[in-house]
Amino acid sequence: MIPTEPIGSIPRPPELVAAIRGGAGPDALAPLLDAAVRATIAAFEASGSPVISDGEQGKLDNFWCYPVHGCANTAPDGFHIPLPVGAGGRQHRMPRLTHGPFGYARHADGFLRAAQRHATRPLKQAVISPSALSLMYPPEGLPGYPREQFLEDLVREHETEIRRCLEAGAHKVQVDFAEGPLAMRLDPSGALLASFVHLNNMALGRFSDAERALIGLHVSPAGVGGGDVDYADLLPTLFEIRAGSFYIAMAGQPDPERVLRIARDYARPGQRVFVGVTDPRDARVESAQQVRDRVLLASRYLEPGRLGTTDDAGFAPFFDDDSLSRATAFAKVRARVEGTRLAAALLQGAA
Repeated sequence: MIPTEPIGSIPRPPELVAAIRGGAGPDALAPLLDAAVRATIAAFEASGSPVISDGEQGKLDNFWCYPVHGCANTAPDGFHIPLPVGAGGRQHRMPRLTHGPFGYARHADGFLRAAQRHATRPLKQAVISPSALSLMYPPEGLPGYPREQFLEDLVREHETEIRRCLEAGAHKVQVDFAEGPLAMRLDPSGALLASFVHLNNMALGRFSDAERALIGLHVSPAGVGGGDVDYADLLPTLFEIRAGSFYIAMAGQPDPERVLRIARDYARPGQRVFVGVTDPRDARVESAQQVRDRVLLASRYLEPGRLGTTDDAGFAPFFDDDSLSRATAFAKVRARVEGTRLAAALLQGAA
Protein backbone atom coordinates (compact mmCIF):
# COMPACT_ATOMS: atom_id res chain seq x y z
CA MET A 1 0.00 0.00 0.00
CA ILE A 2 2.92 2.35 0.77
CA PRO A 3 6.11 1.64 -1.19
CA THR A 4 9.48 2.08 0.51
CA GLU A 5 12.86 2.55 -1.19
CA PRO A 6 16.43 3.41 -0.16
CA ILE A 7 18.18 6.54 -1.38
CA GLY A 8 21.53 5.03 -2.23
CA SER A 9 24.86 4.92 -0.48
CA ILE A 10 25.82 2.48 2.28
CA PRO A 11 29.22 2.65 4.07
CA ARG A 12 31.70 0.37 2.35
CA PRO A 13 33.34 -2.58 4.17
CA PRO A 14 36.58 -1.65 6.00
CA GLU A 15 38.74 -3.87 3.80
CA LEU A 16 37.51 -2.13 0.65
CA VAL A 17 38.01 1.31 2.21
CA ALA A 18 41.57 0.38 3.19
CA ALA A 19 42.35 -0.85 -0.32
CA ILE A 20 40.98 2.35 -1.90
CA ARG A 21 42.95 4.57 0.46
CA GLY A 22 46.05 2.48 -0.18
CA GLY A 23 45.84 3.12 -3.91
CA ALA A 24 45.05 -0.45 -4.94
CA GLY A 25 44.76 -1.00 -8.68
CA PRO A 26 41.73 -2.25 -10.62
CA ASP A 27 42.78 -5.93 -10.46
CA ALA A 28 43.16 -5.82 -6.69
CA LEU A 29 39.94 -3.87 -6.19
CA ALA A 30 37.72 -6.04 -8.42
CA PRO A 31 37.20 -8.98 -6.01
CA LEU A 32 36.79 -6.60 -3.05
CA LEU A 33 34.16 -4.60 -4.94
CA ASP A 34 32.26 -7.74 -5.92
CA ALA A 35 32.31 -8.96 -2.34
CA ALA A 36 31.09 -5.56 -1.09
CA VAL A 37 28.20 -5.55 -3.57
CA ARG A 38 27.28 -9.12 -2.71
CA ALA A 39 27.34 -8.40 1.05
CA THR A 40 25.34 -5.19 0.62
CA ILE A 41 22.68 -6.90 -1.48
CA ALA A 42 22.43 -9.72 1.07
CA ALA A 43 22.02 -7.26 3.95
CA PHE A 44 19.37 -5.27 2.08
CA GLU A 45 17.41 -8.43 1.31
CA ALA A 46 17.73 -9.66 4.90
CA SER A 47 16.20 -6.37 6.07
CA GLY A 48 12.98 -7.22 4.24
CA SER A 49 13.38 -4.31 1.82
CA PRO A 50 11.02 -4.73 -1.14
CA VAL A 51 13.31 -2.51 -3.28
CA ILE A 52 17.07 -2.49 -2.82
CA SER A 53 20.26 -0.98 -4.25
CA ASP A 54 23.94 -1.85 -4.41
CA GLY A 55 24.68 0.86 -1.83
CA GLU A 56 26.84 2.67 -4.41
CA GLN A 57 29.77 0.45 -3.50
CA GLY A 58 31.39 0.87 -6.90
CA LYS A 59 31.37 4.68 -7.11
CA LEU A 60 34.95 4.92 -5.91
CA ASP A 61 35.35 8.68 -6.27
CA ASN A 62 31.86 9.88 -5.28
CA PHE A 63 28.27 9.81 -6.44
CA TRP A 64 28.72 13.13 -8.27
CA CYS A 65 31.67 12.59 -10.62
CA TYR A 66 31.56 8.83 -11.35
CA PRO A 67 30.54 9.23 -15.06
CA VAL A 68 33.59 11.35 -15.87
CA HIS A 69 36.18 9.83 -13.53
CA GLY A 70 39.31 9.28 -15.60
CA CYS A 71 38.15 11.11 -18.73
CA ALA A 72 41.17 12.14 -20.82
CA ASN A 73 39.86 15.62 -21.62
CA THR A 74 39.63 16.76 -17.98
CA ALA A 75 41.92 18.38 -15.43
CA PRO A 76 41.63 17.87 -11.65
CA ASP A 77 41.35 21.58 -10.75
CA GLY A 78 37.69 22.11 -11.50
CA PHE A 79 34.81 23.52 -9.47
CA HIS A 80 35.39 23.27 -5.73
CA ILE A 81 32.59 21.26 -4.12
CA PRO A 82 31.91 23.01 -0.79
CA LEU A 83 31.74 20.00 1.50
CA PRO A 84 33.46 19.25 4.81
CA VAL A 85 37.00 18.03 4.27
CA GLY A 86 36.91 14.28 3.76
CA ALA A 87 38.83 11.39 5.23
CA GLY A 88 42.55 12.04 5.20
CA GLY A 89 42.03 15.80 4.81
CA ARG A 90 40.79 15.41 1.25
CA GLN A 91 39.22 18.35 -0.55
CA HIS A 92 36.50 17.76 -3.14
CA ARG A 93 36.85 19.15 -6.63
CA MET A 94 35.09 18.35 -9.85
CA PRO A 95 37.11 17.61 -12.96
CA ARG A 96 37.43 20.60 -15.30
CA LEU A 97 36.64 20.03 -18.95
CA THR A 98 39.67 21.00 -21.05
CA HIS A 99 38.28 20.47 -24.56
CA GLY A 100 35.36 18.89 -26.35
CA PRO A 101 33.56 16.77 -27.08
CA PHE A 102 32.03 15.85 -23.72
CA GLY A 103 31.17 12.22 -23.03
CA TYR A 104 30.74 9.84 -20.13
CA ALA A 105 33.56 7.43 -19.32
CA ARG A 106 31.04 5.04 -17.78
CA HIS A 107 27.29 4.71 -17.34
CA ALA A 108 25.51 3.59 -14.19
CA ASP A 109 23.91 0.54 -15.81
CA GLY A 110 27.28 -1.13 -15.26
CA PHE A 111 26.74 -0.88 -11.50
CA LEU A 112 23.19 -2.15 -11.92
CA ARG A 113 24.22 -5.19 -13.97
CA ALA A 114 26.91 -6.08 -11.43
CA ALA A 115 24.33 -5.96 -8.62
CA GLN A 116 21.82 -8.04 -10.57
CA ARG A 117 24.18 -11.01 -10.40
CA HIS A 118 23.50 -11.22 -6.67
CA ALA A 119 19.98 -9.78 -6.20
CA THR A 120 16.58 -11.45 -6.04
CA ARG A 121 14.65 -8.23 -5.27
CA PRO A 122 13.92 -5.25 -7.55
CA LEU A 123 16.92 -2.92 -7.85
CA LYS A 124 16.89 0.85 -8.18
CA GLN A 125 19.80 2.79 -9.62
CA ALA A 126 20.95 6.29 -8.68
CA VAL A 127 22.46 8.59 -11.33
CA ILE A 128 23.81 12.12 -11.14
CA SER A 129 21.87 15.02 -12.64
CA PRO A 130 23.04 16.84 -15.77
CA SER A 131 22.90 20.13 -13.87
CA ALA A 132 25.54 18.85 -11.43
CA LEU A 133 27.90 17.87 -14.24
CA SER A 134 27.27 21.18 -16.02
CA LEU A 135 29.66 22.74 -13.49
CA MET A 136 32.53 21.01 -15.30
CA TYR A 137 32.43 23.54 -18.11
CA PRO A 138 34.86 26.41 -17.38
CA PRO A 139 33.33 29.90 -16.98
CA GLU A 140 35.73 31.35 -19.57
CA GLY A 141 34.51 28.89 -22.21
CA LEU A 142 36.43 26.53 -24.49
CA PRO A 143 37.75 27.41 -27.96
CA GLY A 144 35.83 25.54 -30.63
CA TYR A 145 33.43 23.98 -28.15
CA PRO A 146 30.70 26.43 -27.09
CA ARG A 147 28.68 25.90 -23.94
CA GLU A 148 25.52 25.26 -25.97
CA GLN A 149 27.13 22.25 -27.67
CA PHE A 150 28.44 21.02 -24.31
CA LEU A 151 24.95 21.12 -22.80
CA GLU A 152 23.49 19.26 -25.77
CA ASP A 153 26.13 16.54 -25.40
CA LEU A 154 25.57 16.44 -21.62
CA VAL A 155 21.80 16.03 -21.93
CA ARG A 156 22.27 13.30 -24.54
CA GLU A 157 24.64 11.37 -22.27
CA HIS A 158 22.27 11.70 -19.29
CA GLU A 159 19.35 10.47 -21.39
CA THR A 160 21.45 7.56 -22.63
CA GLU A 161 22.41 6.61 -19.08
CA ILE A 162 18.80 6.56 -17.85
CA ARG A 163 17.66 4.56 -20.88
CA ARG A 164 20.43 2.03 -20.40
CA CYS A 165 19.41 1.58 -16.76
CA LEU A 166 15.74 1.13 -17.67
CA GLU A 167 16.60 -1.30 -20.46
CA ALA A 168 18.72 -3.28 -17.98
CA GLY A 169 15.65 -3.69 -15.77
CA ALA A 170 15.99 -1.00 -13.11
CA HIS A 171 12.91 -0.81 -10.90
CA LYS A 172 13.48 2.96 -10.63
CA VAL A 173 16.16 5.40 -11.75
CA GLN A 174 16.83 8.08 -9.14
CA VAL A 175 18.39 11.36 -10.29
CA ASP A 176 20.50 12.95 -7.55
CA PHE A 177 20.00 16.74 -7.54
CA ALA A 178 22.65 17.44 -4.90
CA GLU A 179 23.45 20.87 -6.30
CA GLY A 180 20.00 22.29 -5.46
CA PRO A 181 21.02 23.80 -2.10
CA LEU A 182 24.27 25.01 -3.65
CA ALA A 183 22.35 26.93 -6.30
CA MET A 184 20.34 28.74 -3.64
CA ARG A 185 23.47 29.55 -1.68
CA LEU A 186 25.33 30.95 -4.70
CA ASP A 187 22.30 32.84 -6.03
CA PRO A 188 19.54 33.56 -3.47
CA SER A 189 17.43 35.11 -6.26
CA GLY A 190 16.67 31.58 -7.49
CA ALA A 191 17.80 32.22 -11.07
CA LEU A 192 20.60 29.64 -10.92
CA LEU A 193 18.27 27.07 -9.40
CA ALA A 194 15.75 27.77 -12.16
CA SER A 195 18.45 27.22 -14.79
CA PHE A 196 19.33 23.87 -13.20
CA VAL A 197 15.66 22.86 -13.22
CA HIS A 198 15.40 23.83 -16.90
CA LEU A 199 18.43 21.73 -17.80
CA ASN A 200 17.07 18.68 -16.00
CA ASN A 201 13.72 19.15 -17.73
CA MET A 202 15.48 19.30 -21.10
CA ALA A 203 16.59 15.73 -20.41
CA LEU A 204 13.36 14.47 -18.83
CA GLY A 205 11.34 15.95 -21.69
CA ARG A 206 12.87 13.28 -23.92
CA PHE A 207 11.01 10.55 -22.03
CA SER A 208 7.37 9.50 -22.26
CA ASP A 209 4.95 9.82 -19.33
CA ALA A 210 5.27 6.07 -18.72
CA GLU A 211 9.05 6.32 -18.65
CA ARG A 212 9.03 9.35 -16.35
CA ALA A 213 6.92 7.33 -13.89
CA LEU A 214 10.04 5.19 -13.43
CA ILE A 215 12.31 8.20 -12.85
CA GLY A 216 12.63 9.89 -9.45
CA LEU A 217 14.51 12.89 -8.10
CA HIS A 218 16.29 13.34 -4.78
CA VAL A 219 17.84 16.35 -3.07
CA SER A 220 19.38 16.02 0.36
CA PRO A 221 18.70 18.55 3.13
CA ALA A 222 22.47 18.52 3.74
CA GLY A 223 23.06 19.07 0.05
CA VAL A 224 26.23 20.57 -1.31
CA GLY A 225 26.72 24.06 0.07
CA GLY A 226 23.35 23.91 1.81
CA GLY A 227 24.36 24.74 5.37
CA ASP A 228 22.56 28.09 5.49
CA VAL A 229 19.79 27.29 3.03
CA ASP A 230 16.27 26.48 4.22
CA TYR A 231 15.60 23.08 2.69
CA ALA A 232 11.87 23.69 2.56
CA ASP A 233 12.47 26.77 0.39
CA LEU A 234 13.80 24.47 -2.32
CA LEU A 235 10.76 22.25 -2.53
CA PRO A 236 8.33 24.40 -4.57
CA THR A 237 10.92 24.69 -7.34
CA LEU A 238 11.91 21.05 -6.98
CA PHE A 239 8.42 19.90 -7.92
CA GLU A 240 8.72 21.72 -11.25
CA ILE A 241 11.09 19.00 -12.42
CA ARG A 242 9.25 16.50 -14.61
CA ALA A 243 10.00 13.36 -12.61
CA GLY A 244 7.45 10.79 -11.51
CA SER A 245 8.72 10.38 -7.94
CA PHE A 246 10.32 12.73 -5.44
CA TYR A 247 12.43 11.73 -2.46
CA ILE A 248 12.35 14.45 0.20
CA ALA A 249 13.74 14.68 3.71
CA MET A 250 11.39 14.85 6.67
CA ALA A 251 12.85 12.89 9.60
CA GLY A 252 15.67 15.32 10.35
CA GLN A 253 13.79 18.52 9.56
CA PRO A 254 13.07 21.02 12.36
CA ASP A 255 9.46 21.41 11.18
CA PRO A 256 8.34 18.22 9.40
CA GLU A 257 4.78 19.46 8.97
CA ARG A 258 6.01 22.50 7.04
CA VAL A 259 7.78 20.16 4.62
CA LEU A 260 4.63 18.06 4.29
CA ARG A 261 2.44 21.11 3.65
CA ILE A 262 4.72 22.23 0.83
CA ALA A 263 4.72 18.74 -0.67
CA ARG A 264 0.94 18.63 -0.50
CA ASP A 265 0.57 22.06 -2.10
CA TYR A 266 3.23 21.82 -4.84
CA ALA A 267 3.46 18.17 -5.90
CA ARG A 268 1.74 17.74 -9.24
CA PRO A 269 -0.91 15.13 -10.06
CA GLY A 270 0.74 11.80 -10.75
CA GLN A 271 3.87 12.57 -8.73
CA ARG A 272 4.51 10.22 -5.80
CA VAL A 273 6.28 11.71 -2.77
CA PHE A 274 8.65 9.47 -0.81
CA VAL A 275 9.19 11.12 2.58
CA GLY A 276 12.28 10.49 4.67
CA VAL A 277 11.48 8.58 7.85
CA THR A 278 15.06 7.90 9.01
CA ASP A 279 17.83 10.47 9.46
CA PRO A 280 21.33 9.31 8.33
CA ARG A 281 22.89 12.33 10.08
CA ASP A 282 21.78 10.96 13.45
CA ALA A 283 23.59 7.84 14.67
CA ARG A 284 20.63 6.92 16.87
CA VAL A 285 18.57 4.16 15.29
CA GLU A 286 14.88 4.96 14.94
CA SER A 287 12.38 2.46 16.27
CA ALA A 288 9.76 0.94 14.01
CA GLN A 289 7.17 2.79 16.09
CA GLN A 290 8.88 6.14 15.45
CA VAL A 291 8.85 5.42 11.74
CA ARG A 292 5.22 4.33 11.90
CA ASP A 293 4.24 7.61 13.53
CA ARG A 294 6.16 9.63 10.92
CA VAL A 295 4.34 7.78 8.15
CA LEU A 296 0.98 8.38 9.80
CA LEU A 297 1.83 12.08 10.10
CA ALA A 298 2.69 12.21 6.42
CA SER A 299 -0.59 10.47 5.54
CA ARG A 300 -2.48 13.45 7.00
CA TYR A 301 -1.07 15.56 4.17
CA LEU A 302 -0.50 13.05 1.36
CA GLU A 303 -3.02 10.34 0.57
CA PRO A 304 -1.56 6.81 0.65
CA GLY A 305 -1.83 6.47 -3.13
CA ARG A 306 0.71 9.28 -3.51
CA LEU A 307 2.89 8.46 -0.50
CA GLY A 308 6.08 6.43 -0.12
CA THR A 309 8.88 6.24 2.44
CA THR A 310 12.63 6.51 2.18
CA ASP A 311 15.69 7.70 4.12
CA ASP A 312 16.43 11.41 4.31
CA ALA A 313 19.64 10.86 2.32
CA GLY A 314 22.30 8.28 1.57
CA PHE A 315 24.40 6.95 4.44
CA ALA A 316 27.86 7.58 2.92
CA PRO A 317 27.63 9.81 -0.15
CA PHE A 318 31.00 11.46 -0.58
CA PHE A 319 33.88 9.88 1.28
CA ASP A 320 34.56 6.92 3.52
CA ASP A 321 34.52 8.05 7.12
CA ASP A 322 33.54 5.94 10.10
CA SER A 323 30.96 8.23 11.70
CA LEU A 324 28.20 5.79 10.75
CA SER A 325 28.73 2.05 10.52
CA ARG A 326 27.22 -0.39 8.05
CA ALA A 327 25.44 -2.05 10.98
CA THR A 328 23.78 1.23 11.96
CA ALA A 329 22.78 1.98 8.37
CA PHE A 330 21.06 -1.37 7.97
CA ALA A 331 19.41 -1.08 11.39
CA LYS A 332 17.84 2.15 10.16
CA VAL A 333 16.79 0.42 6.93
CA ARG A 334 15.06 -2.32 8.93
CA ALA A 335 13.26 0.28 11.03
CA ARG A 336 12.08 2.03 7.86
CA VAL A 337 10.76 -1.17 6.34
CA GLU A 338 9.01 -2.39 9.50
CA GLY A 339 7.63 1.02 10.47
CA THR A 340 6.22 1.53 6.98
CA ARG A 341 4.56 -1.90 7.17
CA LEU A 342 3.00 -1.05 10.54
CA ALA A 343 1.64 2.27 9.25
CA ALA A 344 0.30 0.71 6.07
CA ALA A 345 -1.56 -1.91 8.07
CA LEU A 346 -3.19 0.77 10.21
CA LEU A 347 -4.13 2.89 7.20
CA GLN A 348 -5.49 -0.11 5.34
CA GLY A 349 -7.54 -1.10 8.36
CA ALA A 350 -8.93 2.41 8.66
CA ALA A 351 -9.82 2.44 4.96
